[in-house]
This record gives sequence, structure tokens and C-alpha cells, in this order.
Amino acid sequence: MMGIIPPNSWVLEKQLEIISNRSTLWTDYGLRSLSKTSSIYMKRNTEHDPPYWRGSIWINMNYLILSALHHYSQENGPYRDRAYLLYRDLRSKLIRNIVRNYYETGFLWEQYDQKNRGKGKGARPFTGWTSLVLLIMAEAYPSL
Repeated sequence: MMGIIPPNSWVLEKQLEIISNRSTLWTDYGLRSLSKTSSIYMKRNTEHDPPYWRGSIWINMNYLILSALHHYSQENGPYRDRAYLLYRDLRSKLIRNIVRNYYETGFLWEQYDQKNRGKGKGARPFTGWTSLVLLIMAEAYPSL
């Protein structure tokens, strides 16, 4: 999305549908990094190579989508209200999940499990892209 799609385009409508569909990307904790409908969703490359970017919730990817949703919620067009509702809901879910995990474990995590109550997993403490939660809280996004 990233602001490239014109705000009046039917393509934007389809992208918003895909993002908000629980059968593809939407969860109660943020957006999956790969759609559940993908043939490689949660599949390993090899026995020792877990499905690293194949379904977990990654904050950097969610930040980019939030940035685009925020942009479209400010633009005149038929999908403005839908973009705003998705933005508000996704932002709330991400913040709530990261903060809950922090209170439960004392850590920010590299990624979050989209199946197991949004539980933190991977590297910890991780203040790489998970620190983007501060920009999400401040609603600080680049101009698109």
C-alpha cells in the first residue's frame, strides 16, 4: 500500500479487505507477516530453518501498514473511513499486545506469535524494530 495506490482506487478497497480478513492477515494481536492462504505459511525451509518470516507478527511490517492506513485515513476518498477504522483497531491491538507481553515477561520481543495469544518469541530483549511501538504510540509516521 504505502501511499502508492490512489485513494479512489478499487485496488485500495481490495487491499483493505485482505488486511482485515482473519483468514489471511488479521489477528487479535497484529497482522501476520504472511497470509494463512500462502502455500509456505508456517512452513520450514529445512529441518533446522524454522518459518521465520512466514506468519508471525513482526512490528516493522505492521508499522509500515499502519503508516499507510494512517495516510489513507487522512485522504479524501471512498475508503477513508474504512482505513481509519482499520488503523485505529490495528494500532490498539499492537500496542496492547506489546505492552501486555512486557508486563508479563519484562521484555520487548523480536516477533509475536499469531497463534498463541500473541506471545512474544524470538530474540529478547529486542529493541530493534519492536521499538517502533513508540512511534506507533506517538502516531509518528513518515509523509507518504
